[in-house]
Amino acid sequence: MVLALAMASLAGVCRGEVLAAGSVDASSITSAQAAGGLKEALSRGVSAAVADTGKPGGFENNPLIKIVMPEKLQTVEKGLRAVGMGAQVDGFEHSMNAAAEEAAPAAKSILMEALSSMSFADAKQIVLGGNTAGTEYFRRTSSGQISDAFRPIIEKAMAHTGVTEKFGALMGSAPKIPFMKTPTVDINSYVLEKSVAGLFTMMGQEEAKIRTNPAAQVTPLLKTVFGRF
Repeated sequence: MVLALAMASLAGVCRGEVLAAGSVDASSITSAQAAGGLKEALSRGVSAAVADTGKPGGFENNPLIKIVMPEKLQTVEKGLRAVGMGAQVDGFEHSMNAAAEEAAPAAKSILMEALSSMSFADAKQIVLGGNTAGTEYFRRTSSGQISDAFRPIIEKAMAHTGVTEKFGALMGSAPKIPFMKTPTVDINSYVLEKSVAGLFTMMGQEEAKIRTNPAAQVTPLLKTVFGRF
């Protein structure tokens, strides 16, 4: 309820309106504060998400974004584990996650550029949106650029973490398992897609936390825009 009132107040500010007195003093929040607070929240969300994903274990140790065997190969995975190749499967998954962790820092400059070019109309729309509306804005405006930036890093990281080699070795073993047909998977594209998706997942979590958790509103501007009075 408090969050709904707070976001409604911000929406009123964006429309040039002043809401009646309540739990949030909308008249004390200027349009500049609303846009500034939103950009500060998103900037912090970007920084935190990149820092969390772009370190050893950032993907692999997070069950929300861990990159596992592609869905169409999970039957193959079961067969491999059944014949004692669980360690090889784990090593392959580790190498995919390590590649994603290496690529993640490349997203920060792209996202910060998108943030700096955000218009007041964009800010208004995001304020009127849900708890991850800012992240969805980044997804719409920056996914392609991030994928392009990630691609060479992912490919290089996959080469030196041995993803492709491990994948080839696993798939070479899979046909030896009776009654098992191995599907075709572009493993580079798969890791790239999961890397970008994982980054946005963490950004959405950070954005929602700043919007809804008073403990995460660590500056006066964030408290003014998102806090309760």
